[in-house]
Amino acid sequence: MVAHIGTVAFVGIEARSVDVQVQVASGLPSFTIVGLPDKAVAESRERVRAALLAIGLALPPKRITVNLAPADLPKEGSHYDLAIALGVLVAMKAVVSDSVASYIVLGELGLDGGIQAVPGVLPAALKAVELDCGLICAAASGGEAAWAGDVEIVAAQNLLGLINHLKGSQLLNPPLAALAGEEDCLPDFQDIKGQETAKRALEIVAAGGHNLCMVGPPGSGKSMLAARLPGILPPMTAEEILEVSMIASVSGLLTGGRITRNRPFRNPHHSASMASLVGGGLKARPGEISLAHRGVLFLDELPEFQRSALDSLRQPLESGEAVVARANRHVTYPARFQLVAAMNPCRCGYLDDPAQACSRAPGCAIDYQSKISGPMMDRFDIHIEVPAVSAQDLTLPRATESSREVLARVMAARQIQTDRYRAMGLEGRVRCNADVDGEALEAVAILDKVGRDILSQAIDVMHLTARGYHRILRVARTLADLEGSAEITRMHVSEALSYRQRKHMR
Repeated sequence: MVAHIGTVAFVGIEARSVDVQVQVASGLPSFTIVGLPDKAVAESRERVRAALLAIGLALPPKRITVNLAPADLPKEGSHYDLAIALGVLVAMKAVVSDSVASYIVLGELGLDGGIQAVPGVLPAALKAVELDCGLICAAASGGEAAWAGDVEIVAAQNLLGLINHLKGSQLLNPPLAALAGEEDCLPDFQDIKGQETAKRALEIVAAGGHNLCMVGPPGSGKSMLAARLPGILPPMTAEEILEVSMIASVSGLLTGGRITRNRPFRNPHHSASMASLVGGGLKARPGEISLAHRGVLFLDELPEFQRSALDSLRQPLESGEAVVARANRHVTYPARFQLVAAMNPCRCGYLDDPAQACSRAPGCAIDYQSKISGPMMDRFDIHIEVPAVSAQDLTLPRATESSREVLARVMAARQIQTDRYRAMGLEGRVRCNADVDGEALEAVAILDKVGRDILSQAIDVMHLTARGYHRILRVARTLADLEGSAEITRMHVSEALSYRQRKHMR
């Protein structure tokens, strides 16, 4: 007899069906797993053996063969344990095959028979919805799986409880969708004294989904400003929450099986490698840009990152995808994020401060900023200088405008964009001004005559590339949306031009 148990293998955030075939036949006692298993899968036989012993069952002294089909698809991770154990129990006729035939099964077994949570339960649950079947998983993952929608979920604490449920002698309650506690204490704009230009730039960035580069001396508040961006970003839609949660699920970042409505904010150290930023490694895991999907990726001390790592971000910034191509693996992860970067004007950081100016200026600034390629800098929509805060500013009372008030204006501008692109039939593809391109951008960028003349002159004077031209149009469109203006005026164009990259070298 050959038992068949359904489970999944993960290719990126996609769950692909895997048939766990278990045969118990006469022959010398052995336990073999085939079908391109990795080390964690191969070790399942020991965990399965110990878990069965913990509930009073022993493997028969026969030849046990487990085949993970399709055999040419690499199998990675410990989530095959539970499916293999159930397959063995069906082959031993300890569990009726019909009771598990219509389920996708995944979970890691402990030596005491407990079922442990594993990454990827949410994509597996969505696959179960697609195949119109149920899902068997660990109790700790039940809240995560429940977000998939209308799917039967059996979430068990241990193997014995699961067997009793399948036999009908015990009933396991269906899990409830679990939501992580909302972070009401996000950093607030009221904490920032001074820096009105920078706060204005952050509002524009949030309203249009643009990328931002801040240049200023140490201690001017660049990191503090970046940390307050998530507090003024619009709440995620249900579709965005699902996208973000699937990436977090595959990465094993959903604590307690709870998903969150907060937008991601990733802040990797400047020693991060290319694989850690874009994704990759032995198992082609998602990188920081995918973990920041629909959120913010903050790169502090931008020139200190490896140049090759920074240049690897150029393609995802345009396409919204991270394609990890290896000899034996080709995986695509979503990576639609806002890039916020901070840097000093030079290595010593005090290029514009006469009291502390570097003796190597301007060579110090040239060497420092040349670590970032021109095409990479061209992908920032907004460039601002963040000057040092004076002692007088620090003695001022706390700012009166909070993140909640800024968020209200951002939400109003985003609603204008949502209505506009829905009317153009771009709903789902274009969520904000930063996403629009081509003919659609020309259609929404309605300039008055003076604004068009100013932009035409700027193209020649500033030697703008086609990308730079389009980014100015997008920022100007956002500025008009913040004011509720259907037309882009000369004031909007002039302010957008003021945010283009300027040479900080002296």
